Amino acid sequence: MSQDGVTSGPEGLVDSGYAWYRMTVAMLFGTVGSVGMWGVVVILPAVQEEFEADRGGASLAYTTTMIGFALGNVLVGRAVDRHGVARPALVAALTLGLGLALAALSTSLWQFALVQGVLIGVATSAGFGPMIADISMWFRRRRGIAVAAVASGNYIAGAVWPPIISMLLPGEGWRMTYIYIAVACVVILVPLAWQLRRTLPAAVAEGDAEGLPVQTQLASAGISPRGLQVMLIVAGLGCCVAMSMPQVHIVAYCADLGYGVARGAEMLSVMLAAGIISRLASGILADYIGGVRTLLLGSILQCLALFLYIPFDGLASLYVVSLIFGLSQGGIVPSYAIIIREYLPVRDAGQRIGLVLMSTIVGMALGGWLSGLIFDWTGSYEAAFLNGIAWNFLNIAIMVALLWRTRTPSAVAA
Repeated sequence: MSQDGVTSGPEGLVDSGYAWYRMTVAMLFGTVGSVGMWGVVVILPAVQEEFEADRGGASLAYTTTMIGFALGNVLVGRAVDRHGVARPALVAALTLGLGLALAALSTSLWQFALVQGVLIGVATSAGFGPMIADISMWFRRRRGIAVAAVASGNYIAGAVWPPIISMLLPGEGWRMTYIYIAVACVVILVPLAWQLRRTLPAAVAEGDAEGLPVQTQLASAGISPRGLQVMLIVAGLGCCVAMSMPQVHIVAYCADLGYGVARGAEMLSVMLAAGIISRLASGILADYIGGVRTLLLGSILQCLALFLYIPFDGLASLYVVSLIFGLSQGGIVPSYAIIIREYLPVRDAGQRIGLVLMSTIVGMALGGWLSGLIFDWTGSYEAAFLNGIAWNFLNIAIMVALLWRTRTPSAVAA
């Protein structure tokens, strides 16, 4: 036995007790480290008021945060491929604390938006794609649930941080609230990053990715690694343009229907809570039927849920449909990481996963903008839902094509 309490042989590290401990640490890192994404949403009205900006100008900070988050998934993912996850996570923890402190000291809106994107957004990404890529190395039999659990940290953060920040804001103001969060992030995240310093021997990681039946099927189908990467990027764009319609516009949709903003916010919370359940359940399912089939099932169910939004616009029915939507879509994004680990070599998994996850974030941003544009053109969200459904069909078509061309009975590596 080693000092970490796991089997001493390198193969004993995979699916070991330490691997589950590492998964828990990674999930906690993602939960705490995602505060930058949700915090800016909560303090937005206070920032707008202090800097005397319009809502569009104030929202620029959220946009820059998401841009930094998208790019960070690739940049930090590449660093993980080269150095392991501990050092990038440590740098991200310190950068996040610094970014929150500097944002609290900003004297103009453009300074605040710049810090949110360059420091907070990029640092936040360390708890998502890079952590998912790392934990995928430590599991074979239960890779799906491990990846899903780590990916759930982002959703859990969305449930945990907004109430905490909302509680602090009235008495402390947004600047001191950010300072408190900065200190908390450094105090919590630095020790968590230190817990991830152990690395998996290269021989174990490389052996896990060589000679797998799915990779043989991929080669025989004439699909190159680069070709599969492009397919997954386009698929990620398509599914998340569709996903963004309810997630970005449900609050405004409820307001337009006369139900009020509060009801829309409740529906968004229902979606996120159901998404956590869906994400974990999909991870378990992926361990049995593989990433492609799991993603395809989630995409089909998401498409059906989008259809339900069109005829059912009563208050009670919207709650039900939002619940169905959340239960449908939560497992889609983590499935991309599982597919990459099943079909592609492990040596650059961090960068590959980061690229696909970046495309999903771009899809969310593009879809949110398109839905608003379509609403302005038509005066209704019905066409926006249909636009999302069309993009969803693109995702389904790519997954069906991949499944058909590989024709493997299961994409799960033994």
